[in-house]
Amino acid sequence: MKVTKMIKKPKISVVGLGYVGLPLAVEFGKIFPTIGYDINKDRVLKLSSGIDETLECSTLELNTAKLLNYSFEENEISDSNIYIITVPTPINTRKEPDLSPLKNATKLVAKFLNDGDIVIYESTVYPGCTEEICVPILEKQSGLKYKNSDQKVTNNIFYCGYSPERINPGDKSHRVTNIKKVTSGSTDEVAIFIDSLYARIITAGTYMAESIIVAEAAKVIENTQRDINIALINELSIIFSKLNIDTESVLKAAGTKWNFLPFRPGLVGGHCIGVDPYYLTHKSLNIGYKPDIILAGRHMNDEMSKHVSDQMTSVMKSKEIKIESANILIMGITFKENCPDIRNTKVVDVVNELKRAKCNVDIYDPYCSADEVFHEYSLEMKSFPAEKFYDGVIIAVAHDGFKELGIKKIKSFCKKNHVIYDLKYLFDKNFTDIRL
Repeated sequence: MKVTKMIKKPKISVVGLGYVGLPLAVEFGKIFPTIGYDINKDRVLKLSSGIDETLECSTLELNTAKLLNYSFEENEISDSNIYIITVPTPINTRKEPDLSPLKNATKLVAKFLNDGDIVIYESTVYPGCTEEICVPILEKQSGLKYKNSDQKVTNNIFYCGYSPERINPGDKSHRVTNIKKVTSGSTDEVAIFIDSLYARIITAGTYMAESIIVAEAAKVIENTQRDINIALINELSIIFSKLNIDTESVLKAAGTKWNFLPFRPGLVGGHCIGVDPYYLTHKSLNIGYKPDIILAGRHMNDEMSKHVSDQMTSVMKSKEIKIESANILIMGITFKENCPDIRNTKVVDVVNELKRAKCNVDIYDPYCSADEVFHEYSLEMKSFPAEKFYDGVIIAVAHDGFKELGIKKIKSFCKKNHVIYDLKYLFDKNFTDIRL
C-alpha cells in the first residue's frame, strides 16, 4: 500500500458484522490491526469462538485473521484511525429509506474521531447521502471539520470515503476478495489512499470513482437494474402462463442468442434488490422526478407473492381440492438459495396470502433458524414434513438440499390428490403441476 502522510499505520474498525462487515473484517484482519464491532453481543461472542451463523466465513477462515479482534464494547474502537461502516440500510413500512442504523453507527464513530481520521461507508444509500446526512452528524458530534476538495482547512479535520459493498450472500464463488471494488474519497489524496487500502485485500482489483456521489449512484443502480430485468421476466411469465406456454422453455430458446440476458422469474426479496430501488426513487422524488419505470418494476415484483398464491389456489380448485383448511407445505423461507438470510423474504407474503385464503400453512427450511423466523415473522417452522399430509407443496427456494431430497420424496409428503408448485424450476416440468 502506498504510504501517505495521512495514515502510516492503519488501525481499522469495521462497524457492523453482518454479511458485509464480517468478510471485510476478516480480510483486513489478516494484514492490519482490526476491530470487528457489532451491537449484538451474542453475535460477537459466537464469532470470538469461531462460529459465524451467517455461514459466510468458516471457522478456518475466521482463524486466519490473526490481527482481528471482535467487540461489542464501544470504547474498543477508540484507538482506530480508519472506520468502515457496514450496517444495514433497510426500508420502513412506507417503503422509504430507514437510515436509523446508519445514523446510529455514524454517531458512534463520531465519538472517537481524531484529526486526520477516515470514515468509509459501505452501506447502500441514495446518491448524496454520505455528504448530506452522515457528514453533518460526524462534524456535530466530533467537533472536527470535514475535509473535501472544496475545503481549505488543514487542522482538526476528518475525511470520508464510499466503497459500496458487493457481497452476494451464500455465494461461495464470488467472495469479497474476487469482486472488483469501487472506491472513492472526499479529496484526491484520500481517494488514492482508500483505493490502495482496499487493493491490499481485493485480488480482483479496484476502480476509483471520481467522487463519493458517483460511487453511491453506481451502487444503487446495480440492483435497480436487476430488479427491473426480473420484473420484466416476471411479467412475461404471467403472460406465458395465460397462454399455456412453459416460461423456462421460452427462456431456454431465447437464451441461445448471445446477448439475451439470462434472468429468471421469481420472488424478489432480500436486503438488496428488493430494497435498493426505493433508495433511488426516494431521492428522485425529492428532486421532483417520478421514476415510472423503476416504480413499475418494484410494483410488479412486490405483487408476485399474490400471483403465486392465486396460481396455487386456482390449480387446487381445478383438481377439486377444497381451499379452506387445505394443508399447504412451503419449502424454503430464506430470500435466496443456500443461505440462512431471511431479511425481507417475499416467501412470507406467500404464506400470508395463503392464510388469508384460509389454508393451513406449514414451513420447512433447514437452512435458517426457526427461532429467528419466529422472532422476525411470528411464524413457526416444521422440523420435517409429515408423510401423506399435504394437499399442496410450494417449492419456494432452490436449496441444494431440496434438490437432493428429490421429487419422489417431496411427493411422499402429499395426499394422493395434490398440487406441486415448483417456483424455482428445481425439477423437470413433467413431475410438477405449476412452474412460475
